[in-house]
Amino acid sequence: MCTIFGRSPARNGASSPVRNESYQESTWLIATRSGLMGRVEWSKLEVRHLQALRAIAREGSFGRAALELGYTQSAISQQIAALERITGRQLVRRPKGRAPVALTEAGHVVLRHGEAIIAQAQAARADLEALRRGGTLRIGSFQSTSTHLVPGAVSALAAQLPGAKIELHEGQGDVELLRLVESGDLDLTFCVLPAIEGPFVTTELLVDPFALIVGAGHPLADSTSVGAAELHGLSVVGFQHCRHEHRVETHLLNHNVVPHYVTRLDDNGALQAMAAAGVGAALLPWLTIDVADPRVRVLDLDQGLVPDRVIGVAWHRERSLSPAALAFVDAVRRSSVPPRRRLSVVEDARLGVVLAAQLVASGAQPFAELLAG
Repeated sequence: MCTIFGRSPARNGASSPVRNESYQESTWLIATRSGLMGRVEWSKLEVRHLQALRAIAREGSFGRAALELGYTQSAISQQIAALERITGRQLVRRPKGRAPVALTEAGHVVLRHGEAIIAQAQAARADLEALRRGGTLRIGSFQSTSTHLVPGAVSALAAQLPGAKIELHEGQGDVELLRLVESGDLDLTFCVLPAIEGPFVTTELLVDPFALIVGAGHPLADSTSVGAAELHGLSVVGFQHCRHEHRVETHLLNHNVVPHYVTRLDDNGALQAMAAAGVGAALLPWLTIDVADPRVRVLDLDQGLVPDRVIGVAWHRERSLSPAALAFVDAVRRSSVPPRRRLSVVEDARLGVVLAAQLVASGAQPFAELLAG
């Protein structure tokens, strides 16, 4: 505690220091009250305040943040104002005109901590929901993984854990599915790696190369492979809502290869049918292709022309996987048959270590015991 000294006459006429007790006491009371007020203000912090801040950081505007969270714009403004009162700092920079809204330095600090708080709150809700469901495993998937990876894994899981129940949620792309994992509405999901930013643990399952699908009468139908010269300016059909599709197009553009996109769809079979009908060649990952279709020819691409699609699985980093979820992931990697390449021995061992660590964290039985039971 700081001691305040005043000056008073000494016996010899000189001044000497004495304690100013009343000033000391009032200063201590002010400091104590200030600290209490700060703690009281922070006790008013709500998760929704942090969610509003995160939405603004993502969307760059109050209006789009409101749409993301299902609030009115005025409600988002009120939540940010409340958060700024609680922290005592300006967190959002509100420019004039149409310039995007941005976080201040203090806003980024609060958001960094807020992300962890949101993730833990969502994980707690998901764990409580899992207790209510009684062990039902909720899995996110998309067309190609539902067709080629899920059936074998579900069959293997049923043999290992006969009582396990699975709810499969299909999405058009992995962004929607990863957001459902983030919010706790899915336990795990298939995804394309690298995943979007978020509170995720991911692990690779397989590498899925691209090929070019053309109709049997297409000028390229008799080719053994396709290079940059053939692909540049070629009429093609592609995906509408696929993150990796944008990555592919950017990669091609950087190498001065610009196909002519005729149309975009989100159905694997429809894209292959378009190629068979001669609408345009389809640039597709192998896992999405029906290689038995007699109407089309499947052509290899030159090495490095198009970046491979890497399929993985993701779950929330604040949640421990249940025995059923762990068994499912293990079943996927063991029972699936990738079109080109399984994981190497080293990669397979690394994934085994990840799953073993999750088993320890969850307090579940080892797989050998699960199988025996």
